[in-house]
This record gives sequence, structure tokens and C-alpha cells, in this order.
Amino acid sequence: MTIKEFPLVSIITVNYNQTEITCQLLESLRKISYPNIEIYVVDNASLIDDPTPIQIRYPEVVFIGSEKNLGFAGGNNLAIRKAKGDYILLVNNDTEVETGFLELLVNKMESNPKLGAASPKIRYYYQPNIIQYAGFEPMSSITIRQHAIGFNQEDKGQFDYDIQTDFGFGAALIVSKSVINIVGLMADIFFLYYEEMDWMARIRRAGYEIWYVHNSVVYHKDSITTGPMSPLKTYYVNRGRLLYLRRNTFGLNHILGIIYQGFVSVPKNMFCYIIKGRIDLLKAFLKAIGWHIVHTFSEAVHENPEL
Repeated sequence: MTIKEFPLVSIITVNYNQTEITCQLLESLRKISYPNIEIYVVDNASLIDDPTPIQIRYPEVVFIGSEKNLGFAGGNNLAIRKAKGDYILLVNNDTEVETGFLELLVNKMESNPKLGAASPKIRYYYQPNIIQYAGFEPMSSITIRQHAIGFNQEDKGQFDYDIQTDFGFGAALIVSKSVINIVGLMADIFFLYYEEMDWMARIRRAGYEIWYVHNSVVYHKDSITTGPMSPLKTYYVNRGRLLYLRRNTFGLNHILGIIYQGFVSVPKNMFCYIIKGRIDLLKAFLKAIGWHIVHTFSEAVHENPEL
């Protein structure tokens, strides 16, 4: 098989103040067996960690320096607009990949024109036999919560089969370029968290399928950027959950979702932060709620950037 017979895959990762972590990903990508790739690194205006070593050590990479921090969605969108591939692979900079992971994802995408996106099995890098993702259960349209299949379970082969799922996982997500032409880019209003969930929901509404591919494996160094319980994460997770509700629920479910969030979820979360003495997280949570109050009638909430 010649290189031309392998669809071009544009691999995109976003760096922010994590030059060495990003270089570790790029080192693992140098070892993959798939022969037809291009790699983009978007630096999201790193302030305290000079990204220059990325360009020096990995001259094969297309480096894009953003003038400001655009978040996960906006940073990836910068590179997607420049990418030439038939497929776009978004991969977190805090991941490392197995040598043959990409062939398995591409073969899955090529097997059915109705496939819009797919994600591999995700295991934890520092606990390599523990699963983070093996597909997702359906998301509740009222609570806007769902569970990753296999989460925190030891991998004993119990999820070694491909399944159609509602959502891919943003840590490693391959999307057909032709589908992006139809549904648009990720909504960069999210900045962090829920942007890929929103994207997957739009892809499904356009009539495409999303799959978990069991024999393709990526290892994730989870929550290096934001921390497991940081105010930054608290703000964007809660802001993103409500954005997802506003953009992807309709009719009675939309009304019930707003009622649940306003009268159950918000008071419960506030109470939990107070009981735990995490006033910093309470402030971040209230800031997220305040953002939605200020932007109640904002048309930008429902906009989708085009390719």
C-alpha cells in the first residue's frame, strides 16, 4: 500500500504553558506507524513557559502561535481551518499514543460513510491498566450529566468491542473533515469543557454516528492543566454544562432542565462548596452562573463558527 492510499490525517494539539508535556506527546507521535500525517501544534499564548523548544526539536510540526488564549475549542479551530487532512485528529497535549493506534481509528472511519467521529479507548498514563473512557452512556437532557463507560475500572478486556456511542472524548477524537464542512467547527464560546460534547451532539443531529474503537489506545495524563478541583475547572465545567443545556435541549426537556438546574443543582452545589469550606470554588461557581444571567439573551450563545 502506498502513502497515497492512506487518507491524510491532520493531528492537532493545543499547548499552554506545558512545553515539555507537549514534546512528550510529539515524541510518541514520531513513533506511530501510520504513514500519512501532518501535525499542528497551537500555542495558546503561553505566558510562563517558552514554546520555542517545540519548534526546534520538532521541525516537522506546523507551529501556530495564537496572539491570545482561545481555549480548547478556539485553539483547535485555528489549526482545523489550516488542516489539509481528510480526517482531523484532536489529541490533548497531555496524552501519549500507542504505535498503531491511528490505523485502527482511520479504518473504522473508512468502514462506514455515516461515521462522523470516533474515539479510542483512553487509559490513564500513570495507571496504564485503568480505563478512563470506553464510550459514554447517554447524557440526561435534564441533569446534563452522563457517565463514561468503564471509568476507573481495571482493563480486563471487558470493553474489547466497538460500540456506537453518543459522545467521543476530547482527549483523543477523530472527526471527518467532510462532516466538519457540514456542521461547522467547535463552538469556541465554551472555551473549556463541554465543547466536544456540544460538537458531538450537533454531529449526531446531522445524521452521523459516533463510535468507540476498542483496540486503539491512548494514555491520558489527566487534569494537568486545570487541576482536579481548581477554581478554573469549576468555573468552566459549570458554565459549559449550562451552555450545553441551552444549545442542545429542546421543548419540554429544555424547560425541565432549566428547572432542575435552578432549583436542584445550583443550590446543591452551593451547599456542598460551603460545607467543604471551599469558598474559592463557590466563588468560581457563582461566577459561572452569573455569566449566564448576563448573557441570557445573547445570540452568540447559539452561534457555530464555520470552517
